[in-house]
Amino acid sequence: MGDIIDRAGDTAASGLLERFSSLHDWRRQVADLYAAIRAMPGEEGWEHWRSVRDRLFREHPQSPLSTTRRAQFRGIDCFAYDPALRFTVATVPARERETIRVEAGKDGTMTLLPFALTDGLAQPLGKELTLYWIESYGGGVFLPFGDATNGRESFAGGRYLLDTIKSADLGSDGAGRLILDFNFAYYPSCAYSEAWVCPLSPPENRLPGAIRAGERDAIR
Repeated sequence: MGDIIDRAGDTAASGLLERFSSLHDWRRQVADLYAAIRAMPGEEGWEHWRSVRDRLFREHPQSPLSTTRRAQFRGIDCFAYDPALRFTVATVPARERETIRVEAGKDGTMTLLPFALTDGLAQPLGKELTLYWIESYGGGVFLPFGDATNGRESFAGGRYLLDTIKSADLGSDGAGRLILDFNFAYYPSCAYSEAWVCPLSPPENRLPGAIRAGERDAIR
């Protein structure tokens, strides 16, 4: 019986090693991807972003796609690159914004603390966006948004621009203004599988117009 228990323990330990090593590798590759993008011109970086994400979705064990869907996968569909949807914006303190608490499955409740508003999107896009701080170990900046493409041309729950816990961050200019390029907008993992639980874009971050940039419906 002791031998059986030991072998069971070894199997469980091996499973944890494999699982978390692959997750570590996924996180590292995504961090390297965004570091490379920050050093590239906008459209060149976007082409690199698409290429690397397609490879990760197709090949990596941490892909949000099921094994069956990976076998059929030809690439993530995106709108054509639009340089007019790349912005450099200042930020101002967030006022009259409520803290948001969302259920995050096995991770429990996630707290999103509004701490800043963009300053520079109202004129071109019709509204400023709220930036949130994810209150968890280490924390991170989170910027989800919705727009008029949701549920028609893009995921109904909205898309993400920034999620610094996952290294999704295009950086800032020399004056500390954020680079927000909507061509890099991407779906949360829950758009691909019900196995994932993701915070969706809050109503206050829904833009009035259609943002035809970034990830869109239909995996090719």
